[in-house]
Amino acid sequence: MLLIAFIALLIAGIVKGAIGSGVPVIVVPILTMLYDVQLAIALLVAPNLFSNALQVWQYRRHLLPSRFLAAFSIAGGLGIVLGTWGLVVLSPEILSLGVAGVIVLYLIIKVMKRRIALPFNIAARLVIPIGLLAGVLQGAAGMSAPASVTFLNAMQLKRSVFIGSISVFFVAITSVQIPALLNAGILTLERFLFSILALVVILAAMPLGARLGNRLPHRWFDNLVMLLLASIAGKIFIDTLMAG
Repeated sequence: MLLIAFIALLIAGIVKGAIGSGVPVIVVPILTMLYDVQLAIALLVAPNLFSNALQVWQYRRHLLPSRFLAAFSIAGGLGIVLGTWGLVVLSPEILSLGVAGVIVLYLIIKVMKRRIALPFNIAARLVIPIGLLAGVLQGAAGMSAPASVTFLNAMQLKRSVFIGSISVFFVAITSVQIPALLNAGILTLERFLFSILALVVILAAMPLGARLGNRLPHRWFDNLVMLLLASIAGKIFIDTLMAG
């Protein structure tokens, strides 16, 4: 189980370096399958905070307007509070099924053939509700990607603008998530130490991903991640239903 978790962190670091996101999408489902949702979310607080802070610094000259990012991030922070409450009160089985459901939603959005072009003026009107939804998904299931990543992807941003802007959002919501998890008793000292180890693994893999991202088509990474997620979602559904 530890070896599988280590490999998942390596793959997540490579994908993160290549396309700017993907760590929770890969790691949370695998750790949910191996352990539980609460541990998966707690383990990723350090990687989510520090790896994204690094990318904010790297792409600091390639960001969406600060007013837009502020609204996106504040709404996401409010969503985190709501989602963390759900993480505390819901049963492990419901949370596991929720993770699998979020994966299915993410895959459906990814395989849609039509490219959605979202002009900035329309995106600015949607930024608060989308940010709130992304925060709820992050807080309860550990993955905001079906809302946050899809939203910014729809704006058809340049790679550098996308990576910098999504990283700002991830840093902001993680900064709210850490005290929320501490208050709920989900983030313990032991889990935080494991989170630091996870950060080291991901940071070590990110430079390789960055080099691959500049050389290989992004659809290669997308297809690999989608295949992995489909398999994990199926296993979570089967295991949870059989256990029930």
